[in-house]
Amino acid sequence: METVLERIANLYKSKGKASSGKLKYERLYKAIKSGIIGNQIPPGLNLPPTRVLGEALQLSRTTVNRAYELLRLEGYIESHVGSGHQVKALSAASTGYSELTGRTSYPALSELGSSFLKNISLINSTDDNSIAFRPGLPPLDIFPVNRWKNLSNLYWRYIKTSALTYSPSAGLLQLKKNISAYLNLSRNIQCDPRQIIIVSGSLQSLYLVGSALLNPGDKVVMENPTFPNVYSIFKGLRANIKSLPIDASGMDIAQLQPKSQHTTKLIHTTPSCHYPSGTRMTETRRREILKMAGELNAFVIENDYEHEVHNYKAHIPSIFSLDKEQRTIYLSTFNRLMHPSIRIGYMVLPPYLVDAVEALLKHSHRFVPPATQVVLNEFIEKKYLYNHVQNIVKASEERKVVFENAFREAFKDRMILQPGEARSLHIVAKIENGKKDREFVKALADGHIVAHAYSKCFTTPEKKQGLILGYTSVRPSKIPQKVEQMATILKRGKFV
Repeated sequence: METVLERIANLYKSKGKASSGKLKYERLYKAIKSGIIGNQIPPGLNLPPTRVLGEALQLSRTTVNRAYELLRLEGYIESHVGSGHQVKALSAASTGYSELTGRTSYPALSELGSSFLKNISLINSTDDNSIAFRPGLPPLDIFPVNRWKNLSNLYWRYIKTSALTYSPSAGLLQLKKNISAYLNLSRNIQCDPRQIIIVSGSLQSLYLVGSALLNPGDKVVMENPTFPNVYSIFKGLRANIKSLPIDASGMDIAQLQPKSQHTTKLIHTTPSCHYPSGTRMTETRRREILKMAGELNAFVIENDYEHEVHNYKAHIPSIFSLDKEQRTIYLSTFNRLMHPSIRIGYMVLPPYLVDAVEALLKHSHRFVPPATQVVLNEFIEKKYLYNHVQNIVKASEERKVVFENAFREAFKDRMILQPGEARSLHIVAKIENGKKDREFVKALADGHIVAHAYSKCFTTPEKKQGLILGYTSVRPSKIPQKVEQMATILKRGKFV
């Protein structure tokens, strides 16, 4: 395998001979530039020090420095004191990527691939490293990293080579047993461990269930507003979306007509805390949804995305626990409870769906890494998870008070926080006067503050405007500072 030095040397030789010092630095500059554009010298690599490259090519350091300076001025490399010269990532246009795909003939995308590509703008997803005030994040700073690290070290210290082979697609049995017991105690969900499927998160659960059940045009009933990412999944699967409003009791199932030209397969809801409004569905409404599902011969997806937080004190029976016909698919995730990078969640399926979903798993990602499953299992067995949940609830309550006080001080009556009935890890700030929340979101993102647009949660033409803000991931001492930063950005842009 070539080193960067050898690659540059070969590119330099390919440019022919030079007759003067001036031509030598131009020749070197052009050689490195062509290598960067052609991805022969990929972004992120450090170029050799000027002395080392000069000695290898029999050039003076001045010649190499001049070549590097031209590359820096044209935006091909960046220089940092103490860390040398690094190749920058180029735009698609600069590398010729767009031109290549534009002039080459390829097979057409499938209808499914085109559908998901078309709907990519619906989802809330960003690689931005900013934490304040990203919804969906737990208080990351209180996660017991050392306990997790110790459990992980023990796993790798005593692992046998026989454990490095393939793992069951639906998850390790011992973890599923512990989750089954955990759900029995926390949510009165009584299920066989074989009904539990270990996944990377709720979106994978929805994709698997949708793929197992939905044909194009089949109806999916959803609350409005709802998770944009959930809407995007079912839209991508080419379902016919029926949106129902939320009243004081939850999703208004009475507005759904049993008779329809489209087959209703799924009813998706977040009853513990309707997202993002914070409304809690009553027990009566939960029973009504199950009754309607029976009449429609449909399944109910109970998306309990933060159930440990929502149901810590005020318990209402889960839809799954009320179901007598095995029509409920229960979803939850550890990503919102522990940290998103763990990438592990689960769903509890009616026995009817287990084999089909397992078949899809075996044809796709195969399994969640067993190391993560084993460590999580130990984390649960040693009561670390139970203690962590208590700490999350305490921290979220404290940080909510700090956030609300700082927000009201910074914005006065220019933006109003919307109260939520259920405890959650996010809050909605209403935007009035006809202003567009997506413009707010973009301005904040440019200032490294993350917020989600409330309007993206609505699946009907009428869309309310607001910001969804996750306050729990920011340390209390930093919350006022970040709120003030947010207010400064919005005032500077004349948004408030």
